[in-house]
Amino acid sequence: MARKNRSIKKTGGGLKFWGRHAIEAALKNPRRTVKKISGTREALATLDLPGDLPVVYSDAADLGRAVPRDAPHQGMVADVDPLPDIWLGDILDQAADNSRPLLLLDQVTDPHNVGAILRSAAAFDAAAIITQDRHAPPESGTLAKSASGALEIVPWVRVVNLSRALDEIAEAGYWRIGMTGEAEETLGAIMGSGKLALVMGAEGEGLRQNVATHCDALAKLPMSPRMESLNVSNAAAIALYAEYTRNTEN
Repeated sequence: MARKNRSIKKTGGGLKFWGRHAIEAALKNPRRTVKKISGTREALATLDLPGDLPVVYSDAADLGRAVPRDAPHQGMVADVDPLPDIWLGDILDQAADNSRPLLLLDQVTDPHNVGAILRSAAAFDAAAIITQDRHAPPESGTLAKSASGALEIVPWVRVVNLSRALDEIAEAGYWRIGMTGEAEETLGAIMGSGKLALVMGAEGEGLRQNVATHCDALAKLPMSPRMESLNVSNAAAIALYAEYTRNTEN
């Protein structure tokens, strides 16, 4: 079947990454083009740099002027291109024979949160994260630093319409669970044993109604009444952990 809900073509030029984890992961990723690296001699001496990569030796003050103020560059800054686009259909085809979860983010816009979610997705072996292109942050140095290398590990699919993506995901055999504090059932009670697609709502607003109606079930995390909600990156980490332990214990 032809899949139409493809990812969006990214726009814009190159990016600047900073920090050891983000840059080391970028260098190891065959899908990432690293165009140049700048850094102190001490910091760059600790990296395994390709012989054909342009290198510029700089002092810490010059590096600090190349990145946002107070960004923790750790003595290195890399000029990179955005990653190539990824089709949702390709991810679903690759996931046909395994039970790794999908994580969908409904208008989560903070790059620190998305970076932290990517890190959790890598830690708990998610197959991909999926966002709507217009309401998600672009790749950036801030996001890559927050992801601590996970941006290079976890496929990130950008789609035009999240509800249509959920329809396609259902056709691929996933049980779609929308996470919301207003749900009656807890995640553990309704996960079942099949492939899961977990859907997280935006900071503050939560899941949009149209997205919620394209889920098979809604669930909440069991929490103390002393706290009303969790940051979306923390909630995503807990949900992914619950799914991961469900699979590893079976």
